[in-house]
Amino acid sequence: MLDLVLILLAGIAGGLANALAGGGSLLTFPAFLAAGLPPVTANATNAVAAWPGHVVAAWAERERVPALLAAHRAEFLRMAAGGLVGALLLLAGGDRVFLPLVPPLLGLATLAFALRRHLARGARALAHPVPGLLLALYGGYFGAGLGVMVMAWVAAREPGLAPAEANLRKNLLATSATTAGILLLVAAGTVDWPAALVGLAGAVLGGWLGGRAARLLPPAWIGRIVIATGTLLTLGYAHRIYL
Repeated sequence: MLDLVLILLAGIAGGLANALAGGGSLLTFPAFLAAGLPPVTANATNAVAAWPGHVVAAWAERERVPALLAAHRAEFLRMAAGGLVGALLLLAGGDRVFLPLVPPLLGLATLAFALRRHLARGARALAHPVPGLLLALYGGYFGAGLGVMVMAWVAAREPGLAPAEANLRKNLLATSATTAGILLLVAAGTVDWPAALVGLAGAVLGGWLGGRAARLLPPAWIGRIVIATGTLLTLGYAHRIYL
């Protein structure tokens, strides 16, 4: 019960962070680990709990989705295939391979979040299709901070894209990269459903609270808290795993 309370509180914090600044997975994934779930199970459970966020965001623009999917079908399929391969790698390596990668993956996600406003500036190499495939692999394997990274990739490829269009593209690409992998993880039985549902409930509540608090809490403050938390967790897991 205490573990579920921890997951619920982390879900609320993650949903609040996502509503105001992003980076909620940096708070929720460590909570699943702290609740005693094995690393791969914690990762799969966190992916399921976080998945509806991109879907709901895309659903808000659902009248534009069919045309966008038709125009970029091959790209969305490549992202789905990359996410599936990422999930396969996660399952093939298991906890033995995944656990030592937790600190650098958390660190990468934290860094991407910290630099989210600068990633696309001058990063013309991001416009190449290869980074998209790497992002899809990352999304299927771990996924924290994926939205921030995909947004930077979209902005680098099409600098003149309207912000609303870029955000919709980001949500659809992130959904493509994670959905196939999540289906595989679910089929493999790696998801702890009670924990996932509690985390999802917390995320929904946190998102609602974030929407209500948007006028009171500056997103910059929430962003700094997420960065500080991600940094401390990265260092803490590095000490725990490597030392």
